[in-house]
Amino acid sequence: MQSFKDRVLDIVSKIPKGKVMTYKQVAEKAGSPGAARAVGSIMKANYNTKVPCHRVIRSDGKVGEYNRGGSTEKLKKLRAEGAFK
Repeated sequence: MQSFKDRVLDIVSKIPKGKVMTYKQVAEKAGSPGAARAVGSIMKANYNTKVPCHRVIRSDGKVGEYNRGGSTEKLKKLRAEGAFK
């Protein structure tokens, strides 16, 4: 059985270009609906470029932080993919 972390990374790796999921949605899909903060911690520690952690945003619609350039870089990437105007 996959660990929670592995499930999260698998889910996030399948978010298509131009789409986003919230930390809460990822946690729910990974089977732990109350673990949105844990998803954030996993994303913060992710440096695997095959896992598009920039596509995971906050439930309030704000982009949140990004470990490769902060929220400004995250928003720039999302805009380039067509996920944000």
